[in-house]
Amino acid sequence: MSPAAGGTIDADYLVVGAGATGMAFTDALVTHSDVKVAMVDRRPAVGGHWLDAYPFVQLHQSSTFYGVASTVLGGGRVQQDGPEAGLHERATKSEICAYYGRVLTDRLLPSGRVELHTASEYVGDRQTVSRVSGRRLTVSPTCRIVDARYLSPDIPSVMPPPFEVTPDARVIPVNDVPRLEHAPSELVVVGSGKTATDAIVWLLRHGLDPDRIVWVRPRDPWMLDRAVVQPDPASILGMAADIMQSAAVASSLDEVLLGLEEAGVMMRLDPSVMPSMARAPTLGRWELDLLRSVERVVRRGHVLRVDRGLVTLAEGTISTAPDAVVVHCAASGLRNPPLVRVWSPSAITLQPIRAGFPCFGAAVVGYVEATRGPDPDEGAARAEKNRLCPPSPYGNTLAHWAAMNVRGTRATQAFGGAPDIKSWADSVALNPARVPAERRASPDVVAALARLGEHTPAGLARLAELGRVQEDVADPSPLRRLGSSA
Repeated sequence: MSPAAGGTIDADYLVVGAGATGMAFTDALVTHSDVKVAMVDRRPAVGGHWLDAYPFVQLHQSSTFYGVASTVLGGGRVQQDGPEAGLHERATKSEICAYYGRVLTDRLLPSGRVELHTASEYVGDRQTVSRVSGRRLTVSPTCRIVDARYLSPDIPSVMPPPFEVTPDARVIPVNDVPRLEHAPSELVVVGSGKTATDAIVWLLRHGLDPDRIVWVRPRDPWMLDRAVVQPDPASILGMAADIMQSAAVASSLDEVLLGLEEAGVMMRLDPSVMPSMARAPTLGRWELDLLRSVERVVRRGHVLRVDRGLVTLAEGTISTAPDAVVVHCAASGLRNPPLVRVWSPSAITLQPIRAGFPCFGAAVVGYVEATRGPDPDEGAARAEKNRLCPPSPYGNTLAHWAAMNVRGTRATQAFGGAPDIKSWADSVALNPARVPAERRASPDVVAALARLGEHTPAGLARLAELGRVQEDVADPSPLRRLGSSA
């Protein structure tokens, strides 16, 4: 057989991307229906961007909120010592990759209804191509295409620096920080998000003097206190109530977030600077203390060019040590393309449904697809699924953060109004807002629910107004070349 000799993928669904969202969707779909699923990914294994992540990365939130609905990541363990004793564990890169491997080999493949094509790309027009052999496979005409890559992140290890680097400058991706063989006199960390904060915390915990760090931070971020984002209904519902309560009386998005800072929900790195970025990862108070020890913070816009001894930014230049190492943490990370309808005639496009929890959103879509049946281009059936699962963006700007919370709240109200979806969601650990039966009468849960009910109508309306949240989304463009994973 020649390398390009073809064949056919005969399945009910082709899931393009075997990362976090592709795995969560597939797990829920095959758990609640008897369909056959083929997954395709350009990487050599399941796990998506985690396979390329920096070695010291951990989830920024509890492991319980990540993974697939059928199998709890980490088993719900609580940390017993260290600076986060009493909080739920956060899985490491190696633990996450191993978890997805076990979900595949112990659950999905043994079902006999899931097949995996790794080192392969979906090239559009119902064709996949092996990156190793060149073999081309044709996807059967009745197979539904599922785009699990629409919001897949860009990460420094696979994205070049978004600035010019001269031959005599030393710039490394964050992945290479633990591989430094000689300690430079200065480390210049470029980035404003979680990757940059992780890198700096790692360096400081390994004994680097904070005065040897230069932090090029084009934007300051708002971050959630990790202690309030825990698998506890009183905590999660209380946080949601705080958001609505603060929004209800605010005259600006800045005022909403300042109110949340006062309530102990949000944190900022520098109390004298008003953040313009709100991707809102969680951060430990102990990490905040470490990050505040770095005093050499540069806020002169984005980096344009790095020379040996000089960094040129949009609003000026800074001199650096001749042996300085610049750490590239400036990939865009979570992306924010235009929201599209999850169900369209051409594809199912996975996007977050409930604010800030992409794995749960993908699992909800999988459950709805499984229980409402495949969509044979019937407009009414497709419209009902889209009504139940309207997409929400990731946070980025303050307006994105507002839209994430408004659309996520509306989505929760929509799918929560279907008795079977609510019953399923209440049984799934991925769902941050689930209230186990044994906690429903707890005074702290009852109080949080009462506060949430009191403030949501006014808070949601005000947040939508302040964030100028759009009401509708369009169908996506037809899929073309897709092969990696979220």
